[in-house]
Amino acid sequence: MSPDGMSTQADRPAGKQPTIYDVARQAGVSHQTVSRLLKGDPGIKPLNRERVLKALDELGYRPNLTARSLATNRSHRVAALTQEITQVGPGRVAQGASEEARKHGYVLDIITLDVDDRANVEAAIKLVNQHDVAGILALASTDELRDAFEAAKFQVPVVIPFGMVAGESGAPDMRGEAIRELIDHLVEFGHRRFLHLAGPSTWVAARNRRQDFDDALAAHGLALEAVVHGDWSAKSGYDAVRALQPDRVCTAIVAANDQMAIGAILALSELGLRVPDDVSVTGMDDIPEAAYVRPPLTTVQLGLEEEGRDTFRQLLALMTGEATERRPTPATMVLRQSTGPASGSIG
Repeated sequence: MSPDGMSTQADRPAGKQPTIYDVARQAGVSHQTVSRLLKGDPGIKPLNRERVLKALDELGYRPNLTARSLATNRSHRVAALTQEITQVGPGRVAQGASEEARKHGYVLDIITLDVDDRANVEAAIKLVNQHDVAGILALASTDELRDAFEAAKFQVPVVIPFGMVAGESGAPDMRGEAIRELIDHLVEFGHRRFLHLAGPSTWVAARNRRQDFDDALAAHGLALEAVVHGDWSAKSGYDAVRALQPDRVCTAIVAANDQMAIGAILALSELGLRVPDDVSVTGMDDIPEAAYVRPPLTTVQLGLEEEGRDTFRQLLALMTGEATERRPTPATMVLRQSTGPASGSIG
């Protein structure tokens, strides 16, 4: 028994797993409420939901997915196709989706693949179609992945994240607003010449971010001086800056992610340029390392985990027939020391 009088895993005999009745007692709700939450019912009162989720965690409750699948004739496994999760963005989106899946009694099977290789994507789709899954998620979107999904035939619901489908403008997130705030900040510092280190042109997310920068600059009557595409890696940002021609002048580099921005900062240093005295640099994602490079990186913090959670909720709604609304994905500008008044330029 814990000090507050609540039961814990240690209170039960060894080997005995908690039941929904144990969870209900711990949370002070009916066992029907616990059952409804585990089935993904969105109509549970927020306070009760919070109590049940806390009790599930404290008791270490794990649903018997095999028994439930047999009883309901429904699988509780979901396949998630994504880029290699060593990359920060896809990894954090997958983490959020996995956490949300567990809350609703599902297991997320993460399948990593080369999302730029159509044949690789098609092989992965064929693989998951052969298994008993309740639904399929695509947690990264490229032209090749989208085309493969559109050509495939699925027996279960499929979701590609909103805002990652080509032509989808007006996605319910705050990314564009945060990028406008970032550009406003740089324009106030006197910057007029911008270089954009973009993600791969086949990635819908890269094109969406490029569009956000274009729109933010257009509001000031400005345009990108140049656009160089990388592959999201720090090396590609480094190589892009080292390869710049003298006529590609800028006073600010706005990168589509933090890794490319970090590579750009090293390249500028090797070229004898100071950040932010000569060139300001910004990133996106706010990875943990962004606050500890020299200088600390100004960036846009994106709610990537929340994006993953929302993507799973969309799939859950399709699987259960329940209505749901897309929630705005949070995004916030984070000011650090890599931006300052316009001064020097590359070239």
